[in-house]
This record gives sequence, structure tokens and C-alpha cells, in this order.
Amino acid sequence: MGSKNKLKRFRENETFDNVIQPSRDELLDGGFPYKGKWAQEFFKNDHPLVLELGCGKGEYSVALAQANPDKNFVGIDIKGARFWRGAKTAVEQKIENVGFLRAQIELIELAFAKNEVSEIWITFPDPQIKYKRTKHRMTNPEFLQKYKNVLSTDGVVHLKTDSEFMHGYTLGLLQGQGHEIIYAHHDVYKNAYSPKEVTGIQTFYEKQYLEQGKPITYINFKIN
Repeated sequence: MGSKNKLKRFRENETFDNVIQPSRDELLDGGFPYKGKWAQEFFKNDHPLVLELGCGKGEYSVALAQANPDKNFVGIDIKGARFWRGAKTAVEQKIENVGFLRAQIELIELAFAKNEVSEIWITFPDPQIKYKRTKHRMTNPEFLQKYKNVLSTDGVVHLKTDSEFMHGYTLGLLQGQGHEIIYAHHDVYKNAYSPKEVTGIQTFYEKQYLEQGKPITYINFKIN
């Protein structure tokens, strides 16, 4: 994407009511106005809150919002030029139960309060295979603790990925740490019992993976 295009998207994001772009300092200083008040202040209702972490173009967040009008969705990504597409689609189609937050995932506890979130979706994250340290892997123990700190007591996490490595790493970690695995499958399109939200929504990249014959994996779990 050219820098002109990026700038255009950044400018357009600033005009969208469904995009929130706090500065890092605003989050770190504890002055973020929506923390603990997303339903009331941002969505103006009392519906459950669902996050998509590393939402990319925002396709999954938008599709989930369309399928679940009784829930609120927030797609989170540090790259605003990416989720511009999802934000614009939501504005054009008047999908009012989805918003986008430009922030780093590691700051999630500064943007959401304890027990504020009912579900977290992690869709096609970078498995970080090349790195010996798991620091940036989105299901590492540090990230799981952050998710636990914002999830409600019966809150769940969904991991959908084309990476068998990420699937195996996460399963092993969950079992080793005693977390509750509700459902797991290494090829969701070959299993008739896969949830509709998993097989019924396909992102641009997921369609490419499927065309390449890559299996899509899924885990639904609770963090104890």
C-alpha cells in the first residue's frame, strides 16, 4: 500500500464514529474514557462485549457483528490503515454493534476493565515460529493472563488459525497450565460439529489458505 493511500485511510478513520484511536500515553495514564464503559458509552446498550485481537481488515469483526446483533464487537489492531476497510464497511452498511480500537494488544488491560469482556477471538495470528522467545505469540502465558484480567468469569477465547504449529503450541500450553479446553479440532471444515461462527465466516486470507489446501484449526477455551 502506498503512503498516499495510507494517509488517506488514516484521515478517513478520523471521521468515523466507530473508530477510537487513543494515544499510548492516554492509555498508560489511565485516562481512557471507555474503560469499563464500552457498552454504555460507546455502544449505548447493555449487550455483551466481544473482542477480536489483531483484527487486520476487520472482516471477522464485521461478519460476527452482522450475525450477532445482540452482542457488541470491538476489533483491535495497531494498524489503522488495515482496519479502515472494516470500519468503512460498517459505516456504509449501518452496522452499529461493531467498533475498532487502534492499540497494541499488550495494552488490552488499559482499554478494558476487569470482567468487561465476554469473548475474545484471535483469528490467524502470526505464529512467530522463527523466534525462540514466545514474547509476541498471542497465546503465550503473559497474554493469557492479560485476557483473563478483562474476561468475565465464564468468558471464553476462540483461536482460529491456519498454523498447525500455533494450534499445537496453544493446545500444549493450555493442557500444561490446566486451562479448560471446550472444543478443539485440527481441520474444522472436515468436522460436521464445528461451530457456525468458525466455518460460516471466511476472511480474504482464509479463502487463500483453503485454496492452497491448508487445514484451518480452531480451539475454544476458558482461562482458569
